[in-house]
Amino acid sequence: MNDETPEAAFRTELIGLLPQLRAFARFLARDPAAADDLVQEATLRALSAWRQYQPGTNLRAWLFTIQRNLFRQGLRRQRTTDEMPAEHGTPPGQEAHMAMGELDRALRRLPPSQREAILLVGAQGFSYEDAAMICGTATGTMKARVSRARTALAAMLGRPDGSITNA
Repeated sequence: MNDETPEAAFRTELIGLLPQLRAFARFLARDPAAADDLVQEATLRALSAWRQYQPGTNLRAWLFTIQRNLFRQGLRRQRTTDEMPAEHGTPPGQEAHMAMGELDRALRRLPPSQREAILLVGAQGFSYEDAAMICGTATGTMKARVSRARTALAAMLGRPDGSITNA
């Protein structure tokens, strides 16, 4: 028997999703401190609007939508276009770290809509339908964006076969 209130159940599920929210925020913000601020703001918004969430629907997608909208609002306030914050240099390390750096730089060169699509579907594991809902677009548009992003990444990473795995 579960004696947990709906609000407590919501909070418990939200807490379990915080690592995924933080990972998505780091991709969006490119700065750990800004990402933490974004997660905090998204969490506060979700907690204040918890009654608007419909139990049985995809809480993860609902939270990602809130976070994405907050990020976009911040960009509009800063009046930036498609620029991302400057890359922080890291000392050369093992081969895997170098490959991740190369992938990170390639991701930043993608148009924002393609970067967002590949991160939601590829890195976060959302279905095309859920990613389309988060971005407020059609499923077919999301599929096209992911396809174009994969093709562009493969070209940037020098993968003539079109693969972007094991980068």
